[in-house]
Amino acid sequence: MKHAITALTILAASSGMALAAGDAEAGKKIFNQCQTCHVVADPDGNVLAGKNAKTGPNLYGIIGRPAASYEGFKYGDGIKEAAAKGLVWDEANLTVYVQDPTKFLDEFTGNPKLKSKMVFKVKKEEDAANVAAFLASLSPAAGEAPAATE
Repeated sequence: MKHAITALTILAASSGMALAAGDAEAGKKIFNQCQTCHVVADPDGNVLAGKNAKTGPNLYGIIGRPAASYEGFKYGDGIKEAAAKGLVWDEANLTVYVQDPTKFLDEFTGNPKLKSKMVFKVKKEEDAANVAAFLASLSPAAGEAPAATE
């Protein structure tokens, strides 16, 4: 796991991707593309971003949350294998993931046969970092548990 994260960081740096924090306000606009499949709704059911889409899991509290851990969502084998290898979402790895989910899973797990159920890709690195920053801005306060049920 440690080697996979190191490899992802090296990959991101060698591709010219800035690992610095993105712009949450700019990410809010970009998230409009994500809301077709995702919602960000707190444990009380308040929708913080998006619509009540259920194609993808609720992204509330995704930063700091283990992959494939939103209770009640049916995850694909690729993301489940990454979770089994210890993937915990942070802004850096989420930025890489949303640019090419299947490639990310291949590199994180070392299994090129894995596919991601997420087919959408954020084309620009800056946009991906901004979306990650936006989602981080909607995460629960430190120490508060993220939403775990639908």
